[in-house]
Amino acid sequence: MGEQHYVNMNTEQISDFANSEFKDSVVMLNMIKYKAVVPETGMTGKESYKEYMRQATPFFLKVNAEIVFYGSPKHMLIGPEDDTLWDDVLIVKYNSVTDFMSMIMDKGYPSNLRAQALLDSRLIHCTPNQKN
Repeated sequence: MGEQHYVNMNTEQISDFANSEFKDSVVMLNMIKYKAVVPETGMTGKESYKEYMRQATPFFLKVNAEIVFYGSPKHMLIGPEDDTLWDDVLIVKYNSVTDFMSMIMDKGYPSNLRAQALLDSRLIHCTPNQKN
């Protein structure tokens, strides 16, 4: 069986997330691997993702999302040496689950551009650990 790739949200997981009772801010870890070329546009995946980010910015601003970090992994310091690093990593903070859900459900949100640009991705909801 071939390698499995993930670009679209898992409906069961997104439903569980949307119905969660988590009340604090929401931090999303995005790990992304770009397509070499996007067949629909002829652009590279990275170029296409840049366009997604440009079009998604008003939606981020509308819910006061904060891009905490956006960069590229460079060295595997702990882990298998032969693992391929993700192309880019993005950490975004939202004020609430509701804000995140309203953003992605908002009419015109360019999720199709994100999916079009990516070969593989992970979107992971993270919560802070309790301080001792």
